Amino acid sequence: MAPTPSGPARPTVGALPTRAAPPPSTPDRTPGTRPPSASPRPSACLGPVRYDLVLADTELALVTSLCLGVGGVLRLQGIGPGEVTVDREDLVDQNYEAGVVDLRFLRAGTVGVTIPYDGRTYLVTVVVV
Repeated sequence: MAPTPSGPARPTVGALPTRAAPPPSTPDRTPGTRPPSASPRPSACLGPVRYDLVLADTELALVTSLCLGVGGVLRLQGIGPGEVTVDREDLVDQNYEAGVVDLRFLRAGTVGVTIPYDGRTYLVTVVVV
């Protein structure tokens, strides 16, 4: 810096060159599409997990519906063979072994699961996404 008539040169605070900040990047989207980070599954849905119901420890009247992802399993423990029925057999693979029924959900849809237990019949609606 060159000296000025009033004295020696002094650095000027804040004299750095400035640039405009780049605009925030936004994903290129077609109207009506979801952003890449958005989940197609409703937030209340548990995803493709195994959901265990131990019938002796569960108040089945309170379990009226579930949301699972494709590939999810509803496991019912403490029931006999052939007792559990589903209204959409095309969406479910059902297996029984040693008092346990596994219902694996193969495709998206809504499945009514009928569970007879302790003299009553319970219906659990499973939404598969």
